[in-house]
Amino acid sequence: MVERDQVRPLAPATDRLSRDDDDTALRHKQSSKRTCIKCCGCVTALLLITAIVIIILIFTVFRVKEPKIKLNGFTITRLELINGTIPKPGVNMSLIADVSVKNPNVASFKYLNTTTNLYYRGSLVGEVRGPPGRAKARRTLRMNITVDVITDRLLSDPNLITDAGTGLLTMDSYSRIGGRVNILNIFKRHVIVRMNCTMRVNISSQAIDGQKCKRKVDI
Repeated sequence: MVERDQVRPLAPATDRLSRDDDDTALRHKQSSKRTCIKCCGCVTALLLITAIVIIILIFTVFRVKEPKIKLNGFTITRLELINGTIPKPGVNMSLIADVSVKNPNVASFKYLNTTTNLYYRGSLVGEVRGPPGRAKARRTLRMNITVDVITDRLLSDPNLITDAGTGLLTMDSYSRIGGRVNILNIFKRHVIVRMNCTMRVNISSQAIDGQKCKRKVDI
């Protein structure tokens, strides 16, 4: 019995072309998918880095810091005495307070009217209001505030003669500065700086012998 060779017919050319097109389309699809994944990964990483940088800036550079107020000293500009010990009635005593406001922020600190009160044994004997102003970013602003002490209020205190006999008058001052720090119109904080000081006035030399201050900041 003679075996006949069976000849398998060739696939039509159109079928081969179709399979080639399918393979090409599949490879293109896989390549596009990998490219898309890479792009998504890059965008995600970029967004993550940006978020981290913003968070770092918020807690470092853009964080609103406390402005610092400091009383550098007092200068007595007018003081008339009786027998070199008691302030003369009807003539007010004048003090000039040298005050510094240090702004550590990257934006200016704009403050409203400043208030300074002077007390003797708990009684108000002098008060002054300063004009509004602005402390530039990372700068220190110095200003002189003149306080007129009403001597009649001092003389009304029965302890004045005893204190004057020691040559020293102990007085207290209270200063308040309220304002706002505005960083890029995004980070806005209202700030109130308060400072209480106790000082000793030397009557004979008409100078300040010593002072102690405490500061409090509300943000």
